[in-house]
Amino acid sequence: MAIKVNLDLLLVQRKTSLTQLAEEVGITLSYMSLLKAGKVRGIRFNGLNAICRTLDCKPGDILDYEPDAGDAEATER
Repeated sequence: MAIKVNLDLLLVQRKTSLTQLAEEVGITLSYMSLLKAGKVRGIRFNGLNAICRTLDCKPGDILDYEPDAGDAEATER
């Protein structure tokens, strides 16, 4: 997948745990774990907003775009 989730890096930088973040944001720990692993298909803006507010960051600090080989072929068509 071309979208990379950097939530683990932010948690280390902010010296907080995934459990604590989930509690503060109001999102289940299981969903936060899937998000951190990059295994979700999407995230609602209100959830992303809550994470950014809690971690004092921007969406671009959490999500990054890294094109893979399939992306380059798709744009050439």
